[in-house]
Amino acid sequence: MCGRFTLRARPAAIVEHFALLPPDILDGLRLSPRFNIAPGQPVLSIRRDKDGARVPAMVRWGLVPHWAKDPSIGNRMINARAETLAEKPAYRTAFRRRRCLIPADGFYEWHKKDAAKQPYFFHKKDDGLFAFAGLWERWEGADYSYLETFTIVTTTAGEPVRPYHDRMPVILAPEAYDTWLDPEADTATLQTLLRPADDDLLEAYPVSTLVNRPIHDSPRCIEPVDRQGTLF
Repeated sequence: MCGRFTLRARPAAIVEHFALLPPDILDGLRLSPRFNIAPGQPVLSIRRDKDGARVPAMVRWGLVPHWAKDPSIGNRMINARAETLAEKPAYRTAFRRRRCLIPADGFYEWHKKDAAKQPYFFHKKDDGLFAFAGLWERWEGADYSYLETFTIVTTTAGEPVRPYHDRMPVILAPEAYDTWLDPEADTATLQTLLRPADDDLLEAYPVSTLVNRPIHDSPRCIEPVDRQGTLF
């Protein structure tokens, strides 16, 4: 699964990587570097508008289906298994109509050893940006207020995640961004994108248990430690 991630990149780098226009499109969002993004928090997403352009939107992590009576269901829906997207009532409509990119540049997984769980930080070897495959939904309350939420699609783990967890977030190749966002893409084509990342894309190292608590959101979260939790 994926329960925490980072987006440390500056807005200009995000604009360039995701080919967003105009260049100042993110200015109004007042983004700051994030080192410990957690469920329930607002997160940057990228969608395709009716004219085919990529547009940013802030969405809350934890998908609330449009038919849900209680939005608290989103607390349990931070990840969606790639294998069942087309079948599960909570995800199938969003899979057909509301796909998005979730910009990131790292994520955490916890490895249980003895009685303790050691967090590991996974990132690209060049420490660059990438995108998780996401689904988003718009939920409307009885008072006509609305809430936009998302979930991260997961798949079977590849290297180097496999030794630590059996699942990992789907990391889309840049050349797959347009296909994932294309409202005309068919299920068979989309499923070909939902695979583990190439084995040589990521690397990992242990980090402090500071990341266990969302209140901690600073560069200290990604500082390497030894396996006893001591900072290098």
